[in-house]
Amino acid sequence: MFFQTAGIEVALWIPPLVAFMISFFTSMGGVSGAFLLLPFQMSFLGYTNPSVSATNQVFNVVAIPSGVYRYWREGRMVWPLTWIVVFGTLPGVFIGAMVRVLYLPDPKHFKLFAACVLLYIGFKMVADLLKKTKTGTKNGSESRFQEMVRSGGIKRSGANVLPATTVTHFNLKRLGFTFYSETYDVSFWGIFLLSFIVGIVGGIYGIGGGSIIAPFFITFFGLPVYIVAGAALMGTFVTSVAGVAFYQAIAPFYPHLSVAPDWLLGILFGTGGMAGMYLGARCQKFVPAKAIKWMLASVMVFTAAKYILDFFGY
Repeated sequence: MFFQTAGIEVALWIPPLVAFMISFFTSMGGVSGAFLLLPFQMSFLGYTNPSVSATNQVFNVVAIPSGVYRYWREGRMVWPLTWIVVFGTLPGVFIGAMVRVLYLPDPKHFKLFAACVLLYIGFKMVADLLKKTKTGTKNGSESRFQEMVRSGGIKRSGANVLPATTVTHFNLKRLGFTFYSETYDVSFWGIFLLSFIVGIVGGIYGIGGGSIIAPFFITFFGLPVYIVAGAALMGTFVTSVAGVAFYQAIAPFYPHLSVAPDWLLGILFGTGGMAGMYLGARCQKFVPAKAIKWMLASVMVFTAAKYILDFFGY
């Protein structure tokens, strides 16, 4: 089938299948999978127009609610953290969208920019993982959560319940919560500023911002991956809605460029991602946190290396 906005021809079953496979694994780390769909669209499908960023965000809008619903149902959504991410990344996404259209329309330079972002985050995660392996340190709350999962949780009314989080305080200075007897306390403005910067990067990259912030929270704030995932996905969803609307609104002002999303292609990716994300969120609690972090770091470094090779023509 030919997709006019994207300017590519691809079988209808390929986008949902690829999105399902990617989202199943990445949703465990709070990443929608859009950052891997982008190189797939650019490198394998030949979709290199600026509208690929907007199409990626359509995927997020369609796919993410199923994963967020699953994390909410299991009691692992820290809503104050989620809203800080949303209100921090939202203005950054608008700025990033303008930068993408005005200054990074060339896919070659866009790939190099994306590679630098992913490479930094990936190597930072690898360094932290190797450091913890060498010292033998573990995240106590994540270990206790895994033990609870293995034991079947707390049975209530015939269902397995895994009580996870309690917010202890939340104001314009600090956010505090507990996760399986371990207390976390983070700076409100630290998270907000980081979210704003990541929002700009995410707006350029076409992934909503929240997807990049999940590894940041894990590596720089030391937050447990089992909690970060839901907040990051919800942040990505809200900012992606804004990003899609913004790209669609500015499209008439750039008639010489393909700016508006390819809705049909985005929805096809989204339907596959919806199923993959729900199953990934459902299975996440059975996967060790260390394995999820290694998965996130590996795909980021691999994707960054691919972009750098493409930039230099290899």
